[in-house]
Amino acid sequence: MGKELTAQIKVQVPGGQATPAPPVGTALGPHGVNIGQFVQQFNDQTRDQMGVTIPVVINVYNDRSFDFSLKSPPAAVLLKKAAGIAKGSGNPLKNKVGTVTRAQLAEIAEAKKDDLNSSSVEQAVKVIAGTARSMGLEVVE
Repeated sequence: MGKELTAQIKVQVPGGQATPAPPVGTALGPHGVNIGQFVQQFNDQTRDQMGVTIPVVINVYNDRSFDFSLKSPPAAVLLKKAAGIAKGSGNPLKNKVGTVTRAQLAEIAEAKKDDLNSSSVEQAVKVIAGTARSMGLEVVE
């Protein structure tokens, strides 16, 4: 009998800075996964993206082995970086906290195209623009 998938865990971890503390430890602990091994492999793969939040999907198998795949950082994280702001607006309709250009939106859409469910880059840009507006960012040409 081969390996059987017993759990699929999704967590968001800062690149190159995973530790056995929560959220990693609390997510993997109940499944009997070697947390230190995961932390080491994750940090090695994400060393170039230091500090950027990276979603990771961890597949746990019945023999307690695992593999994981990295996703692109959330759109909100990339937008905050592009606009140079610390956080989005508490009231996006009234308080605008920054601006992003169409070119920046296209760049972010290109980076996230594998994880977005849109058929073209133009559609992906619209999705990212919607996220920007809901964070209180103004989209300029």
